[in-house]
Amino acid sequence: MPKHATALLATAALLLVGCGANPPEAEGVLEPTGQSSAAAQTKDQALHDRLPDKVKQAGKLISVNNGSFPPYEIAGPDGRSLTGAAADMADALGQVLGVKIEHVTVDGLPSSLTGIASGRYDFAIGPVGDFPDRQKANDFIDWVKEYVVFAVPKGNPDGIGSVADTCGLKISVMAGGSAEAVIKGQSAACVKEGKPKITVQSYKDQPTSVLAVSSGRADAFFSSQAPLTYFVDQAGGKLELAGKGQPNGFDDLYQGAVVAKDSPLRDVLKDAFQQLMDNGTYDRIMARWKTSDNKLDQAGINLAKS
Repeated sequence: MPKHATALLATAALLLVGCGANPPEAEGVLEPTGQSSAAAQTKDQALHDRLPDKVKQAGKLISVNNGSFPPYEIAGPDGRSLTGAAADMADALGQVLGVKIEHVTVDGLPSSLTGIASGRYDFAIGPVGDFPDRQKANDFIDWVKEYVVFAVPKGNPDGIGSVADTCGLKISVMAGGSAEAVIKGQSAACVKEGKPKITVQSYKDQPTSVLAVSSGRADAFFSSQAPLTYFVDQAGGKLELAGKGQPNGFDDLYQGAVVAKDSPLRDVLKDAFQQLMDNGTYDRIMARWKTSDNKLDQAGINLAKS
């Protein structure tokens, strides 16, 4: 194996360990890390009173995550810790609402959404991509705006400028995510134009997807810009972003917390998020995790439109 490929593989392996896709379901409830950047919040009694009775009685909310969406959600190697912008946001939200927010890690986004719909989990703080088709069974409390780009080897050897440049390449994506659907659609367009199809490699989490690029199994990883920026920063100059400033098959892309359709939690969470935006806590958390470019001025419900 070439020396540079070995270095890339080692870097990605470290990312995989550090970001940790924890064992499915067996992880249970993740304990708070005590490392939040959020300033102490004052309990809002009016918001607390609007919580469902079962939540008030339990004194907690259960938030489900995939454990693999840095810099928002970063699962520790011990399988029982969570850091990142979303973890900090959850700490602050819990203080505002006067309840503890506990985190459960499951194996992939489909499992998260199924668990929320069944009532097993109260919500997912996310941020999870808000799309009209997902709104049929879920409501989104959007708190970031995102962009979808590529992580590629340094120098962008395949010259990817946008999703249109991926015909004949091997592209890794998150299984079940919106980027997977877009790249599969682009592959069909490539074939229709008489060009080679895209080899789509679907993985259950972000670290495994970026490892595919670092090890040379994939030519690029197609995903949200915020986590890809994190991975590129951690790669020691071995990776770079490509396709920035292009729509890449997406319109405005909003991401947020997820609750079951018409859940009474929806509006309470929206107002709690807005309180954090209004008092500056949201800005501080987003700045700490270098996601200020993804900020929204106001939290919104189901902002994605068909």
